[in-house]
Amino acid sequence: MWEGSAGGYKGLLSSQPVWGRNGGRKDRLLPAPASRARCAPARSEVQKAVNTARGLYQRWCELLQESAVVGREELDWTTNELRNGLRSIEWDLEDLEETIGIVEANPGKFKLPAGDLQERKVFVQRMRESVQEMKDHMVSPAAIAFMERNNREMLTGKPAILKSSSDLLDASVVSTTSRYIEEQQATQQLILDQQDQQLEMVSGSISVLKHMSGRVGEELDEQGIMLDAFAQEMDHTQSRMDGVLRKMAKISHMTSGESPGVGEWGGVLPPLCEL
Repeated sequence: MWEGSAGGYKGLLSSQPVWGRNGGRKDRLLPAPASRARCAPARSEVQKAVNTARGLYQRWCELLQESAVVGREELDWTTNELRNGLRSIEWDLEDLEETIGIVEANPGKFKLPAGDLQERKVFVQRMRESVQEMKDHMVSPAAIAFMERNNREMLTGKPAILKSSSDLLDASVVSTTSRYIEEQQATQQLILDQQDQQLEMVSGSISVLKHMSGRVGEELDEQGIMLDAFAQEMDHTQSRMDGVLRKMAKISHMTSGESPGVGEWGGVLPPLCEL
C-alpha cells in the first residue's frame, strides 16, 4: 500500500529519436518520462525516473559544450524531454510527500518504524535537490544565452562561437553555492528567531519576579509599621508599669510592715487595672 502498485513511471521504454553525427535521425528505445500518476509512485520508480532525467541532462550538457552549431531539432527535443521529465518527477515527489503525511497522521494504521518513515523523507529531499540542481542549470543565464545564440546562428548560417565548458560549469557552481548560502541564512534566521522567543520568555519571567518582589516589599513595610506601633505600645506599658511599681515600693516603705489602709491601696489599684 505504501509503495503503490499503480502510477509512477510505468512503461518507461518508448521509441524516441536519436541523431547521428551527420544529422540523420534514427529511432531507438530509450526510457521516457511518464505522465503524473494518481497514486503514490514507488521509490524505485521515482529513482528510475531521476536516473533517466540525469541521462537526458548529461546529453543536454554535452550539447551545450559542442564546438559546432548544434542541430536545433535535437537540442529542442532534449530540452523539452528533460523539462517535462523533471516536472513529472516533481509531481510524483509531491504524491510521495502526501503519502508520508498520511502515514504520519495515522501511525497506528500503517505501523511503519520511525526510521523507515525518516528514510523516505530523506529520499524525497535528496531527489528534490537533484531535480532542483538540473532545473537551475537549465535556466542559468549561460545556458539561455547559448540556446539563443545557437538558434540565431542556425538561422543565419554563421559558425557558432561558444563559451567554454568552464563558463557553463561555473554557472552551475554559482547556482549551487547561492542555494547553499540561502539555506544557511535561513537556518541562522531560524536560530535567531528561537533566541528571540527565549529572550521574551526570560523577560516575562523577570517581570513576574519583579512584581512579586514588589509585593513582598510592601508587605514587609506594613509589618514593620505594625511592629513599630507594637513597640511604642510596649514602651508606654513599661512606663506605666514602672510607675506602679514605684508607688507600691513607696507604700511599702511608708507602712514599715503595717497593713496599708484602703486609701493607700486605692492609688495603686487603678493603674494595675489599666495594665
